This record gives sequence, structure tokens and C-alpha cells, in this order.
Amino acid sequence: MDSVFGFLVSYVICLVLFVGLDMIWLLGPGRPFYVSEMGDLLRTTPLLPAAIVFYLLYAAGMMLFVLLPASKSDFPALALFLGLAFGLVAYGTYDLTGLAVVKGFTTKIALIDMAWGSVLTGIVAWVSLRVSQLVV
Repeated sequence: MDSVFGFLVSYVICLVLFVGLDMIWLLGPGRPFYVSEMGDLLRTTPLLPAAIVFYLLYAAGMMLFVLLPASKSDFPALALFLGLAFGLVAYGTYDLTGLAVVKGFTTKIALIDMAWGSVLTGIVAWVSLRVSQLVV
């Protein structure tokens, strides 16, 4: 990631992996869980512009707070650890705020979503760093 090109390639890798894995979870095994826990709180169809902005912004946050510091380290697993931490903070902010202020938002959904966000972010960060090191 020593150049603008390297940064952009890494960003695209991170974005594609994050969106792809999140969609597998949200449309697959996670869907029945969210529907049963959140019921009427869920939209029948997602608000696509908001989702797109979330994914673009989240991948940018991963680049700034996880992948750039990890790429300067001699310890590639740092991407995994920073990713887990970033995911926990980001998803925790959303889930704990929802738990605090949204009627019907359950502790169960908050804990599972925080765990998913942490693991997803950690894995995507580590794989993105490793793939970027091979490609760039």
C-alpha cells in the first residue's frame, strides 16, 4: 500500500470481500435469525443507498484503522487483531445504541450481531492484507 494504486487495489479487495461475506450471512444463515428477533423492525426491502454508503464507509474505516497500520507491521496477524477490535467497536456502537433506544431491539440480536461484525471484520482484514501483499 505504498502507492495510490496499491491503496485502491487493497480497498477494492476489502470492499468486495466484506460485502460478499456479509451478503452470504444476511441472505443465508443469518436471515431467519434477524427476522425472528427483529420482526416488524426490519424493512421488507433494504434502503439500498444507505447500504451502499455503509459498505463504502466501513471499508474506508477498515483501510484507515486496520489495514494501513497492519501493512506497516512485520506481524500480518495484526490485521486480524485490529480487525476484530474495529469490528467490535463499530458493530458495538450500532448494536448497543439500538439496544439502548430502540424498542424491541434485543440483547440476543445485539450480542450475535457484535460477534458477527467482529469476526467478519477480522477475517476480511487479514485476508485483504494477505491478498493485497500478493497482488500489489
